Amino acid sequence: MFITESEEMKSSIRTLIAASTILILNAPAAWAQQVEQSARSVGVVTLKQQTVPMTVELPGRAVAFEQAEIRPRVDGIVMEKLYTPGTELKKGDPLFRLDDASYQATVAADEATVAQAKADLPVKQAAYDRAKKLEGSGYTTADVESARSDLAAAKATLQSAEAALKYARIQLGWAEISSPIDGVADVASVSIGDLVSGGQSDALTTVTTLDPMYVDMMGPVTDMLKFRRQVDSGTIRLGETLSAELTLEDGTTYSAAATMVTPSPSVSTSTGSVNVRFRFDNSDHIVLPGMFLRGTLALGTQEAYLVPQRAGEHGADGKLSVFVVGEDGKAQSLKLDTLGSYENSWIVREGVSEGAQLIVDGQKNLSAGAAVSPVAVTIQADGTTADSETSANTQPAAAE
Repeated sequence: MFITESEEMKSSIRTLIAASTILILNAPAAWAQQVEQSARSVGVVTLKQQTVPMTVELPGRAVAFEQAEIRPRVDGIVMEKLYTPGTELKKGDPLFRLDDASYQATVAADEATVAQAKADLPVKQAAYDRAKKLEGSGYTTADVESARSDLAAAKATLQSAEAALKYARIQLGWAEISSPIDGVADVASVSIGDLVSGGQSDALTTVTTLDPMYVDMMGPVTDMLKFRRQVDSGTIRLGETLSAELTLEDGTTYSAAATMVTPSPSVSTSTGSVNVRFRFDNSDHIVLPGMFLRGTLALGTQEAYLVPQRAGEHGADGKLSVFVVGEDGKAQSLKLDTLGSYENSWIVREGVSEGAQLIVDGQKNLSAGAAVSPVAVTIQADGTTADSETSANTQPAAAE
């Protein structure tokens, strides 16, 4: 049998197609093998358990240490304002002076009454002494009793006059209104010539003590109970002193010495939170009553790992997803519970081990089981990474 040229060409084409098909079918396996053999370079830091400050961040509101609304205790015309608004005052510094002419007259009248009572008392005393001495010889028992009654009435009259004089002098002193506390006085709400009355509802001005300052902070009762359990178990060690920072409404940070005054003895039925009052130094008068702010309090220390925030993200379940380098040189996925943050790191107590290589650079699109080639890096102050060899003097935030 003879094979024509066209049949020979068709046979060659079929052979070429079959070979191409085999190459195409085997290509994915070969490509996967090649990728597997070339490990992905990633930046890692070595985790080490360390002593980490226990901090909490709570919303709060500034409350005046002392605040007094100044009201008159007697009636009168405002004759003089004796202070400058906004200046520092001491307890007892005068604020207003009222017209005191009527009170001076009352004092003078009461002084005269006291003088008259004092003059009458020796007369009554002498009459009683004479009646007592001559009782039975010119003076009857009734006469003695009458003289004793007159003497007692004279003494009572003197005491009443002295009490009236004392109260009159007190009212005269009230005509000059003074500050009851140290602080800063607000602008006066009255003018010279205004008539004010004792016990009126409207305040003449307000004096506020700005240093120190109270800050009432609010936290969930569940967090408070959890914190107490951790302290009781020894997981958290309370510090001897309390350091705190306040973040004001404009975002600025205010650092000052703080002292816990007292926690609230009850839980809010509407919010389920507990109020805790702290006392802050406020010598510059930066914090003012009524300000809303956030406080960061360092309550103690705990042993934990610092996981850089760039290492992963929190999922919908609240857990932090990160990658570490496994013993087989492949990426291993972990989900960690975080206990707040410190600087640019998350605080983690469980789920990782000492010396674990945490992937902090190159983890994007990384999947568990992928071969990786770890390169030691450091975390800089701004949260970026740098090669450890080129930044040997840079202290990593979460690495040894």
